[in-house]
Amino acid sequence: MYIKRHIEDAVLKRAKMKGAVVVTGARQVGKTTLIKNLKKNITHLTLDDLRVRRAAIDEQAAFFDLNPPPIFIDEVQYAPALFHYIKILLDKSRNKGDFFLTGSQSFELMENVTESLAGRAGILELLGLSLREIRSEVYNTPFLPTTEYLVNRKKTALSLSIKEAWRIIHRGSMPELIAEPTFDWQDFYADYVKTYIERDVRKLAQVGDEADFLKFMTVVAAMTGQMLNLASLARTVRISEPTAKRWLSILRGSGLVYILKPYYNNAIKRAVKTPKIHFLDIGLAAYLTRWLTPETLSTGAMSGYFFESFIFAEILRSYTNAGKEADFYFLRDGNQREIDLLIHENNTLYPLEIKTHTEPTQDDIKHFSMIENVKNLKIGAGGVICLANELLPIKDKYKIIPVSFI
Repeated sequence: MYIKRHIEDAVLKRAKMKGAVVVTGARQVGKTTLIKNLKKNITHLTLDDLRVRRAAIDEQAAFFDLNPPPIFIDEVQYAPALFHYIKILLDKSRNKGDFFLTGSQSFELMENVTESLAGRAGILELLGLSLREIRSEVYNTPFLPTTEYLVNRKKTALSLSIKEAWRIIHRGSMPELIAEPTFDWQDFYADYVKTYIERDVRKLAQVGDEADFLKFMTVVAAMTGQMLNLASLARTVRISEPTAKRWLSILRGSGLVYILKPYYNNAIKRAVKTPKIHFLDIGLAAYLTRWLTPETLSTGAMSGYFFESFIFAEILRSYTNAGKEADFYFLRDGNQREIDLLIHENNTLYPLEIKTHTEPTQDDIKHFSMIENVKNLKIGAGGVICLANELLPIKDKYKIIPVSFI
């Protein structure tokens, strides 16, 4: 069963503008299925097939003579030599939408795209299923906590109980798990981790002991929603800091984690410059850290951090699915005052807190005062995203925002 993806319009739009469209993202988020459903009548070749890969590496001219564009090439990062030949073909034809390329190792993929297809390729990142996609909602506007957005969103937002929210959070965002509710959650993620380490990490990380990398992934998952302490991470796994940094870049490049930049400004005294880390698939993070049911996750010591990462990923998906680049930050000062998320758009900062409870108070937004004196930027609407049922004012331009309104 194909679950309609909200990024479809962005893919088709890029195909009208560029000769090639590149879709990257983590393993099993649905890149291949997306393009196969959008472009049913064009040639599809995957470089997972070793025979196809060898032909693409050794015989580019003959490869495209026998398989002329328009063409969809999956796992294209396995044949870097193709990129230069694609450039030659695009420069000769000037056609739009001739090449659809996907790959799950975005660091390798993007290096080749940057070198060979600069200006010729539209680049999009596909994340796991959003809450909107899981619930078959058609609303596809990037989230902003403005009154205009929230009033429009209210017209289509489906109600969401606390129990159902935690079930969705724990199940994760992998399309196959959502499309097949009978699939065993533990078995799926066990196979996912094994495949990821064997196919991606072994090649890229030069890991001596794969168990070390699994431990590293687990520790990173346990840090989701928190400040990134690279030294502590390295000590816990018993690896060097340079190794920890390199392995983290692999998780990041694989589309599994997002490093959220800190916001700092001269008007904010002692702003912390350490980033925060978010796992983008909470199902995978819960599997790694052994929160095996939605009930234990929702009541456990990590619930607040997991919920924050889930909300962050949902907001991020609303931007990537629309083909928009997200400009996100968080803010913490030396007194441990924090704003969970700042969305920067149109010279405006929109502050957001993320809470698991259902009845936020003005106390939850008290740290928004940290940005009141920031110069040359407007302070926009904001609020508390939480498990409440109703959209309500909390103070001035700040609101109580139900999860279902993202």
